[in-house]
Amino acid sequence: MKKFYITSPLYYVNASPHIGHAYTQIACDTVKRFLELCGHEACFMTGTDEHGEKIEEAALKAGYKKGDEKKFVDSIIPYFRKLWDALNIDFDFFIRTTDSVHEQSVQKVLQMMYEREDIYEGVYKGWFCTPCESFWTDFQVKDDICPDCKRSLERIEEKNYFFRLSKYQEWLISYINENSGFIKPDYRRNEILSFLKNPLQDLCISRPKDRMAWGIEIPFNKNFVTYVWFDALINYISGIGFLDDKEKFQSLWPADIHIIGKDILRHHAIYWPIILRSVDLAPPKTIFAHGWWTVKGEKMSKSRGNIVDPRVFIDAYGTDAFRYFLLREVTFGLDGTFGEDAFISRFNSDLANDLGNLVNRTLTMVDKYFSGSIPQVTEVNDPVLKELNSKIKNNVLSLFKKIEIKMAVLDFSSALSEIWDIINQANKYIEESKPWERAKKGSQEDIRSIMRTLLEALRIIAISIYPFMPASSNKIYKQLGYQVNVNLVEQEDVQGWDRLKAGTSVYKDKPLFPRIVQE
Repeated sequence: MKKFYITSPLYYVNASPHIGHAYTQIACDTVKRFLELCGHEACFMTGTDEHGEKIEEAALKAGYKKGDEKKFVDSIIPYFRKLWDALNIDFDFFIRTTDSVHEQSVQKVLQMMYEREDIYEGVYKGWFCTPCESFWTDFQVKDDICPDCKRSLERIEEKNYFFRLSKYQEWLISYINENSGFIKPDYRRNEILSFLKNPLQDLCISRPKDRMAWGIEIPFNKNFVTYVWFDALINYISGIGFLDDKEKFQSLWPADIHIIGKDILRHHAIYWPIILRSVDLAPPKTIFAHGWWTVKGEKMSKSRGNIVDPRVFIDAYGTDAFRYFLLREVTFGLDGTFGEDAFISRFNSDLANDLGNLVNRTLTMVDKYFSGSIPQVTEVNDPVLKELNSKIKNNVLSLFKKIEIKMAVLDFSSALSEIWDIINQANKYIEESKPWERAKKGSQEDIRSIMRTLLEALRIIAISIYPFMPASSNKIYKQLGYQVNVNLVEQEDVQGWDRLKAGTSVYKDKPLFPRIVQE
């Protein structure tokens, strides 16, 4: 059976990771955990992009000598690994473009393309943006400014090697039109089709060593190194056995989904499928480009001093709160505005008042009425309570199917909205069933039924939030008396009812999400 194969882009290591990197990683991790919760096998690969002129410049700026770029990137990698640990990112493989198997894979692909005459020697005349590592034609450039980052461009004229993108333009247009799920969301697909209305320029895929030496050597001319974007894209196949493990490669390729930021869509939706076509490999099934997080309407940048460091929020409010905010606040694909006030508002409303309050109230009542033990399943005679029980049970049991529909299109925000609808219904159920009044009347069967209903709802809520907030999910699950983590649940537990074992001890821990009081 083919495993689901999920990738993030490779992150450039000229500086420490920021909220944009965290956002992509959290999305990939959530997809992987959800697939596994549904009983599928999934593989999530991530890694770092470590070649190119920006790295050379950053290494020199950091005090490293020319030729010591590897030492520089080695010093940066731990910052990425530590952040992924702090964010509870469950990746399966971490690839670096300085790995020998990757370098050999890049050279293998280049040699194959060269032998097929898809690579030729020529002279590059045009513009180059060092911060973006991007080439631009005169047609694309206005006032010597990079169309993407708006910084000054460098005029270049030099001998180089080119990849015949233009040869495959019509094929790519047809492929995109025939495969509606290839580029998502749809408005990104339309952007690429619009771009492809103009003739594609062949891609310069090399740099002379005497100009830039930090890269993978071109196999058919050792005086050149590989253009960093060509190098980086090959990771999606080099990391899964393209060169040395055919069985593994065939079990994973084509990738099910590349999750990327919208700023690198052109590289993934144009360069990458054409590279694959040139070497007779299938394109990935889906490329999903998400939006940016802005601050007060402005894109984050070091020059503006408005970069959001995820570690600050993780340390102050916890990993799951940070994950929840990014996934809930904005529809995946669109831009979002990040602000601490909005973060705290969402934390207090959704996490403290809704979820945290439900867990606390439910376990407090089990403590009070049943000495902390899960009661027996009980039939009730009260028609009002019967109707309340039936309604919430049916709604809870339909939850997972609703989440599946939303997750199929990576609508994390709507999936969480479905879960929170059930959380709010459960809180409302407490008010409507009035267990405190029934306790005064001595209606023990009614109290048992109410507690069972709440505990079963809470169990399924705990399972449902697992892909999004794994640590909180496991905390709730263990408070319900389970000794295993949520990722080990049986499929019958995910969508079943009355799965809790009577007599099991629950325990009320400290509040999951203590309300934040702003001074």
